[in-house]
Amino acid sequence: MRIVVVGGTGLIGSQVVALLRDRGHEAVAASPSTGVDTLTGEGLAQALTGADVVVDVPNSPSFDPEPALDFFTRSERNLTGAEKEAGVRHHVVLSIVGVDQVPDYGYYRAKVAQEEAVRNSGVPYSIVRATQFFEFVAPVMDMTTEGTEVRLPSLRLRPMASADVAAALADAALGEPSYGVRDIAGPEVERLDRLGEITLAAKPDGRSVVTDETAGPFAGMPDGALIGDDTAHLASTRYEDWLKRS
Repeated sequence: MRIVVVGGTGLIGSQVVALLRDRGHEAVAASPSTGVDTLTGEGLAQALTGADVVVDVPNSPSFDPEPALDFFTRSERNLTGAEKEAGVRHHVVLSIVGVDQVPDYGYYRAKVAQEEAVRNSGVPYSIVRATQFFEFVAPVMDMTTEGTEVRLPSLRLRPMASADVAAALADAALGEPSYGVRDIAGPEVERLDRLGEITLAAKPDGRSVVTDETAGPFAGMPDGALIGDDTAHLASTRYEDWLKRS
């Protein structure tokens, strides 16, 4: 099977490409660095020639509401239009658990608009919503560091390893279109400030965590929105085990 992974050179996409190739499929990484630009449509027709499935994982270069909305809606319009021309049979898109529960968070509104564009495209689809990646914890800590203090809210998360996200996307790509949403999440619910403490215990660098409900990109996020419900498929990799290996 020929599977084009749009965003295939990034954190998630590169792992999806590797998994699909290991399973014997022709997986193609499509991104601006390989000559494919979903915002302009450049290179899409060539990249999708003969494609059976598209895995859609690029991220907006900006988390601000308007640029993110423009990125996701324009990209989906160009991508799904090219898919229809190429006869693609299945579009798999990565989204975020709880994305439709936080209308005041602009980046999430942009992802909701992306989902709607996929649903309305006419291309058979599956939506995979994941919780936050383990790899996101350290950058958030850096963003909220003031001197030797890491200021983090006590918001509950159910984070997961990017490798587990990639595996779920690869499985979806090799299955039939679901015409619906599947939530995936990590095995444990943790507070964000506690994740910071666990990180610094494993890799001490002189900083300490201070709980601050107003700090960072998740400030004001409703508690519970980012952990999924009882229908979520739970991955097995624990954050502390992942830290030891990373």
